[in-house]
Amino acid sequence: MEPVEKTPVAMLEFEHPIVELERKIQDMRHFTSTENIEFKEEIKRLEKKLEKLKEEIYSQITPWNRVQIARHPKRPYTLDYINGIITDWVELHGDRAFADDAAMVAGMGKLNGKSVAIVGQQKGRDVKENIKRNFGMPNPEGYRKALRIFKMAEKFGLPVICFIDTIGAFPGIGAEERGQAEAIARNLREMAVLQVPILIVIVGEGASGGALGIGVGDRVLMCENSWYCVISPEGCAAILWSDRAKAAQCAEVMHLTAADLIKLGVVDDIIPEPQGGAHRDPKAMIDTVKEYIVREMQALLKVPIKELVDRRIEKYYAMGSVVE
Repeated sequence: MEPVEKTPVAMLEFEHPIVELERKIQDMRHFTSTENIEFKEEIKRLEKKLEKLKEEIYSQITPWNRVQIARHPKRPYTLDYINGIITDWVELHGDRAFADDAAMVAGMGKLNGKSVAIVGQQKGRDVKENIKRNFGMPNPEGYRKALRIFKMAEKFGLPVICFIDTIGAFPGIGAEERGQAEAIARNLREMAVLQVPILIVIVGEGASGGALGIGVGDRVLMCENSWYCVISPEGCAAILWSDRAKAAQCAEVMHLTAADLIKLGVVDDIIPEPQGGAHRDPKAMIDTVKEYIVREMQALLKVPIKELVDRRIEKYYAMGSVVE
């Protein structure tokens, strides 16, 4: 993976006023350095205006804005987090049945010197890599590879960390013929009773069974501008109105943001992001995620395995309970 740049290339629609002002400040600094004309006071004034504008815009972002931020092409992906958090990383390939799936990365490494197993969905940043990674949409062999790593971790007593970032499992005919639904369902069952701690981190998009196929854990953390739901806003709009253009309207009522899911008890904690999103300062975001992972893992490792599994099962049973 190429290193993530600090300055985003793509501009989100609602960020247009911010980006325009940032460009104006950059132009004035460039003009000052090349033409030897001093604009120090004017630049200071514009910088104050920029900070105020950022606070105003980012304090009012909508659920649809968060979906857009979660999809930003410069946002850190699974391998960025692995490379920034894990040492001695060794990637493992194949499901020992059909093929390797590049949309699902899995392997072993060390977190602060202690061995862990890691699984996560991986997107691409250009056309070539997106084709290789299938846009982060795993096939059944991806979920079977993940299960192989889960079972290996259980055998050697290694805690598991899962990074979720997918628009869904691949819905192609071949994937369905090879048992996509069965592969995901098997992972749900096996993860529920896996005899090691499981920590889930939703770092970007988390859609449908594609996310849930590696999403059953003792603690579920969610980055501030990620989203997690049974379907994407576009998919919801297409089903309800046959009009994907109404995705923003769907996002408002789908309760897919971190703040919504904390209230519903689906996730356990929110990982804060740099102002404007993880793409604004990827290194700071990776450092923050590491801090949360280390803290949560230390707590999980103190709980006896039987108690941990019992709590995990109760946790997911509780999500389906209602009071009339």
